[in-house]
Amino acid sequence: MKQIYKPLCLFLWSILVISTAGCQIGKHYTRPELNLPETLDSLSVDSVSIGDYAWETLYTDTTLQALIRKTLTYNKDMMIAAARVREMAARKRIDIGNMLPQIGLRVYAERERTNYGGDSYSQDDEFDLKGTMSWEIDLWGKLRWARDKSVADFLGSVENQRAMKMSLIAEVAQTYFELVALDNELAIVRQTVEARRESLHLARIRYEGGLTSETAFRQAQVELARTATLVPDLERQITLKENDIAFLTGDYPHHIKRTVLPEDVLLPVSLPVGLPSSLLERRPDVRQAEQALIAANAEVGIAFTSLFPSLTLNASYGGESDVLDELLKSPWHLLSANLLQPVFSWGKNRARLKAQKAALEGATHEYEKVVLNAFREAYNAIADFNKTKEIYETRLRLEQASKSTLDLAQLQYLNGVIGYMDLLDAQRGYLDAQISLSNAVRDKQITMVNLYKALGGGWKE
Repeated sequence: MKQIYKPLCLFLWSILVISTAGCQIGKHYTRPELNLPETLDSLSVDSVSIGDYAWETLYTDTTLQALIRKTLTYNKDMMIAAARVREMAARKRIDIGNMLPQIGLRVYAERERTNYGGDSYSQDDEFDLKGTMSWEIDLWGKLRWARDKSVADFLGSVENQRAMKMSLIAEVAQTYFELVALDNELAIVRQTVEARRESLHLARIRYEGGLTSETAFRQAQVELARTATLVPDLERQITLKENDIAFLTGDYPHHIKRTVLPEDVLLPVSLPVGLPSSLLERRPDVRQAEQALIAANAEVGIAFTSLFPSLTLNASYGGESDVLDELLKSPWHLLSANLLQPVFSWGKNRARLKAQKAALEGATHEYEKVVLNAFREAYNAIADFNKTKEIYETRLRLEQASKSTLDLAQLQYLNGVIGYMDLLDAQRGYLDAQISLSNAVRDKQITMVNLYKALGGGWKE
């Protein structure tokens, strides 16, 4: 037995020495130089950002919070992303396992009888019981590059799941605010329809009393019909928004409960947006693009190390006999090493290396593009934030002025000072001003949604 254990120990010792001495050749990943701007906002250089807040802190409407939680639980895209994470975790485990010895057990039994004439039977049985081990020594780091790629793919799937969460939170919030704004717009139009009916009734009385021409009466009928046509279109838009929210929450179309549109939305006085580098660390889409770049770099390492020889060590130990009873009494062992060196493959290996280098270059540009887009979205969101409050205030003044003009026009029309067309212009102006103010309130809410998303808010580590 000592004659067996001695070569086996030498074999295992040689494996340990060779595997330890192996190196990981190739260019390791370094983040590209991006030359980031010094600040995100000229008015703020805070290192703290509203993107660091939990989404529950930003969206205080409990109805909206319930919709977001349902979306994060049942949305099909979130489920697909979660399944992708589990898939990449399993694939990562496969590549890590490839770096370790592969151990197996072989059990073989054969019963053979031959007769080449007469009664001359010959017996040639064979029984094997062997333990096997095969280990590819990572001389140049090919298996480690494969491990690095699978880890990057796994982390990229995690970042994709986070990006999906961030996008879904923003999409649900924006669709919800748009739905509430449509409710408010429908209420304004219905009130206007009632006002048009009163105007038509007044115009009829004045026409039948000979105070106005038939033209004014007919125009009142037209204006009532024109305003009434807005109602079914708004009801259609509301139904579509409800269906969109139901789809996002992973449910079939149904009525969506919601609150009423607030008269105004108070935006924070200051705008903490954080430092530019925080976008790279917080936004999951940027982090996902960087993991894809790391994976592409590892692919180059795999292709490069494939140009060099590969060494596989094999060992078997067990028993082999032609009699089953004596199987364990017949020790058998095998130690071998296979060295494979690609000599001539019609340029396939070098072509693969060139292809992976080109893919790495593309992944680098893709990462830079994602970073540029992140800053574009952040700057756009900041610009919207800085102007939204001013837009709301101007539309509020317009709505108040239009209301005063309408009140005065109605009084003058009753006293015969102005004609119906002048009253009609005042009514139209007030309707447009009301809807414009309602949209301004909606836009203030959506501005915060877009800013929060652009700064990478909506998920936690």
